Order: sequence, then structure tokens, then C-alpha cells
Amino acid sequence: MLADAGLGEWGFSALVEADGHRVLVDTGARPDTVLRNARELGVDLSDVKEVVLTHNHGDHVGGLLTLRRDVMKNGPNALSVAHVGKGIFYPRPSDQGETNPMIAIRKDYEATGGHFVEHEQPTELFPGAWLTGPVPRVYPERNWSVTGKVQTPSGLVEDTIPEDQSLVLNTSHGLVVVSGCGHAGIINTLTFARKQLPDLPVYALVGGFHLFAAKDSQLDWTADKLKESKTSYLVGAHCTGIESVYRIRQRLGLSRQSAVVGAVGATFVLGEGIHPGRIAQ
Repeated sequence: MLADAGLGEWGFSALVEADGHRVLVDTGARPDTVLRNARELGVDLSDVKEVVLTHNHGDHVGGLLTLRRDVMKNGPNALSVAHVGKGIFYPRPSDQGETNPMIAIRKDYEATGGHFVEHEQPTELFPGAWLTGPVPRVYPERNWSVTGKVQTPSGLVEDTIPEDQSLVLNTSHGLVVVSGCGHAGIINTLTFARKQLPDLPVYALVGGFHLFAAKDSQLDWTADKLKESKTSYLVGAHCTGIESVYRIRQRLGLSRQSAVVGAVGATFVLGEGIHPGRIAQ
């Protein structure tokens, strides 16, 4: 959302590197924002095969086709596999027509030779890296618009963004969780992740947690739950909200070095912490 170097927008994308693997999580809103930012920051995406799309909203999937068409010039495998949660292709009808961009994107992406993998349950992408798949909603966080509708096999219902998923890394320091928007609720996501990988602290949270409009009571409750999870680092990007990051940081007792508002080029490095500025080359 914020930018010192590069272009900021209301959207999200993160490159995850672990044990020789590279995975892109979400692709931003406008078609070329992530592509232009990657070029300006000196980040080569041509050897990234897999992309995780956390949910169907345009501010997370808008750059997929542009990125795929650009990087595949260097080889057909670049960004050729897209991992999605079950429900991402459900129709979202409205008075203005279909609102789910993934229905059209699916056809165009597959026409490039790309392949979607739908997940209904937690899946290990590579050793120590897990996709949550759709997250059970144990707590009533309700981090969505509450006005949209989705056509499911059971009929037309409130669109709770059922496909919302996050990437969870099981590291030597604890869990590192990368969230696109956290529509399932960041505490629901952590609760689910810690059931799959029990007895581990949450070392770091990175991404959007959809708390920008949250009331003080919800922020306090969220922070208290994060404290129970022993959260050490927070990079609250995109829809987390600047004020929300500050309030959670204060309640967790974290420092300005360990809890920041995410921006273009910011990085989190295991064992080092947060580098809030432009990516170090």
C-alpha cells in the first residue's frame, strides 16, 4: 500500500524465499504494479514457478496474467502453477453483473499453459511450507464486506470469502504466517495453523489482516490473542491499517523495530528481523 521506492496501491504481493524455494503470494491490483516494482527493486521472478492466490478479490489477483505473460518469455514454467482455495471460482453475482474476476482470469491463465491447483484442506507445498486452504471460522471475526453474495453448491449465500487461505512456514524460530487479507480472520487462521503444527509460537505475521476498520475492542481482542501465540514480529501491510498496527504493537509491547506498517520493498528475514526500507541487494 505504501511506497518509498516503487509504486504503492491498495493491493498485496509478497515473494517468499525458503530453503531454495521461491513462491509468490498474490499479485497486486493493477495489471503491472508488481511487475514494475519487481523490476525497480531488482527482483527476478523468472525462476518462480508457483504463485499462491489467497482469495478472489481483484487487489490480489489483478497482476497474475501480466506477470505470467512477461516471465514466461524466459521459460514456460515461470508462474505456471497457481494454488487457490476451494471456492475461489464461485460466481459472485450482483446488480452490476458478475464481480468475481477469477472466472475470466481462469480462462486466460490456462490459455497460457498455466495450471490451477484447488485446495480444500492444508497442503504442504514443500518441506516446512504449508497452505492452510479454507480456514474454519471458530471465532466471529467477520473480516469481510457483509454485503456481497456468492453462488455455492448449496445456493446463493452471504459471501464470507470461503476460499481465503494463508501460507504458513514452520521455521526454527516458530511459525511465520503470510496473509493476503485475512478475511477468515487472522486469529482463526493462526488457530487453524497451530492445530496442524501444534506447540509452536507464532514468530512473525506478514501481510494484510483486514483490520483497518476494526473497532478498538476487536483490535484489543486480536492483540491479546496474538500475545497468547507469542507473536514476536508484525509486518501489517495492505488492509491491516496504519492505526491498527500501532495499537496492536502497543498492546503487544513490541518495539518500532519489530512491528511496522508494510511497504513496497520491505523484507522480513528469519533471524534478522524486519528491514523496513528498500530491499537490500
